[in-house]
Amino acid sequence: MSEVQDKVVIITGASSGLGEETARMLAKKGAKLMLAARREDRLKELTESIKKDGGQAAYRVVDVTDKTAVQKLADDTKAEFGRIDVLINNAGLMPLAPLDALKVDEWDTMIDVNIKGVLYGVAAVLPVMREQHVGHIINLSSVAGQKVFAGGTVYCATKFAVKAISEGIRQESNGEIRATNISPGAVATELTDHISDKDAKAMADDLYSDAIDSAAIARAITFAIEQPQQVDVNEMIIRPTKQEL
Repeated sequence: MSEVQDKVVIITGASSGLGEETARMLAKKGAKLMLAARREDRLKELTESIKKDGGQAAYRVVDVTDKTAVQKLADDTKAEFGRIDVLINNAGLMPLAPLDALKVDEWDTMIDVNIKGVLYGVAAVLPVMREQHVGHIINLSSVAGQKVFAGGTVYCATKFAVKAISEGIRQESNGEIRATNISPGAVATELTDHISDKDAKAMADDLYSDAIDSAAIARAITFAIEQPQQVDVNEMIIRPTKQEL
């Protein structure tokens, strides 16, 4: 039997891209899914598709910047499925721009979604996982959390923070909670759609011309979950073969 079978998994940012692909992959392996995102139409369609294929899934409309909503997501998951085995902190934004562009509102949004959203997820599931004496938190960082690049300073800062949070969870796990930090390179998702700066958009479009499919990251997430409880896959960096950054 797969290690994924019957595990209760929360996925944020589940309405498209990496979140959607991961949901479909885990559902086929028997996971019980709670899907979260802001777009209810996409969530409903995905949930119905998974159920039609014999999988188990529910959804909640959640903005990860809303601490109360994220806590309710965890509470509803436990009420529906009885436990929480895995949290996949996938929701994130990448509105790249040079610092001189002074897009302070975008900085605030990235901090709220990419850092505080991750922490709200951790805060919501940690007590449940402590009570169970077992759990797994998977955070989606980025290659931008490994190396800073011009035009991505604030985005990089948020993803370095995610890596730090992941390592902190590992060190404070007390042998109970597994922590996985996954750092994708260019992946074909909607991530570049939020870039308002013209030059930064052109740079990103060039980088993403060799983007890999979301399934590559979904496989990595699945691999980490599939390991026995005593095996903690802490860090994975996954790039297109051609990507230099």
